Amino acid sequence: MSARTVFLSKLIGLYCILLTLTMAVNKQATVQTVIALVHNAPVLYVFGLTLVAVGLAMILSHNVWSGGAVPVIVTIIGWLALIKGLLFLLLPPPTAVGVILWGSTYERFFYLDAALVFVLGVYLTYSGFKSK
Repeated sequence: MSARTVFLSKLIGLYCILLTLTMAVNKQATVQTVIALVHNAPVLYVFGLTLVAVGLAMILSHNVWSGGAVPVIVTIIGWLALIKGLLFLLLPPPTAVGVILWGSTYERFFYLDAALVFVLGVYLTYSGFKSK
């Protein structure tokens, strides 16, 4: 793996782990905050701008579609960030909220979502730190 892949793997992995741990500990506050924030059009716009910038930065610096699972996963995360940011910017806020929060099922599948992100984070972190 390239040095950039290793760095991004560690960064994204640790971010996912820390984020899901704080979300799981404060489930109700997290759900209420996320729902309130995505219903605020100016905040949604700022999130969209930020995600587009992060997604573009990742894609421009790491658009690798070969070399194993980790480089491809890192690249896919960059593309997903860009797409999600564009959805925030292009869709009307109610539509964007439905796409991002899966409609009314967000709270119902909260722990499943957190568990998947946690497992992804553990995998990326482990892969990043075990790489030479």
